[in-house]
Parts: sequence; C-alpha cells; structure tokens
Amino acid sequence: MSGIKQHIGSIALVVKDYDEAIEFYTKKLSFELVEDTDLGEGKRWVLITPPQSNGTHILLAQATEQDQVSAIGNQAGGRVWLFLHTNDFWRDYENMLANGVVFNEQPRNEPYGTVAVFEDLYGNKWDLIQQK
Repeated sequence: MSGIKQHIGSIALVVKDYDEAIEFYTKKLSFELVEDTDLGEGKRWVLITPPQSNGTHILLAQATEQDQVSAIGNQAGGRVWLFLHTNDFWRDYENMLANGVVFNEQPRNEPYGTVAVFEDLYGNKWDLIQQK
C-alpha cells in the first residue's frame, strides 16, 4: 500500500436553497466560496470551505426529490455531523455568536480540547473545536 495517497475532497451537504446556504456559510461562518458553476436545469456545482482549509470542501447539493428534502437538517439523525476545527476557539465562538449562529450549549473543556455544538441554518449539528 505504500505510495497510495488519498484525502476526502468534498462532502455533500443537502440544502434547501443554494443562495441561502452560500449566504449562511460565507457571512455567518466566514467560509470561502470556492466555486459556483451553473450546470443547467437549476443544478449548480457549489463548493465552500473554511478559511485556510486543508483542501476538504463542502459541496452544497440542493434537494430535488422528497427523500432529499427530508434529509435537510438531519443528515446525521440528530447527532453532531461535522467538526469545524479552529486554532482559536474563543475568537471563532465570539464571531459566530455575533453573527447569529445558534449554539446548543455553553463551551466546555474536554480531554481532547475546547468544544461547543452549534447548528447550521437547517439545524445540522456541528462541533466547533480547538484541539489540545
């Protein structure tokens, strides 16, 4: 297996609307819009990423079928689904609060770092975490 190099390039996130999702992630979480390409018939290739990311992107995928619509905001069955790592928890926590991001709990210190659960615009749960 030597010589094999792989990484997760993108993770699909089912959204209700491309533009409202772009607005939330870029304005409230300070993510960067990497690409927004019109694919025709109302479909777009929309990639976002946290600032100074390692190359993993979120692909915003607008729901088009009822099964997809029912997954909006519940992609992990109510569990924390994505983990946003930061090098300064308190800076990002305060900025997110000021931008109206909803946190489900007060920040807490765990053996692995400082963490708090927040929700995106659809209710998907994320951890904001600064590892020790």
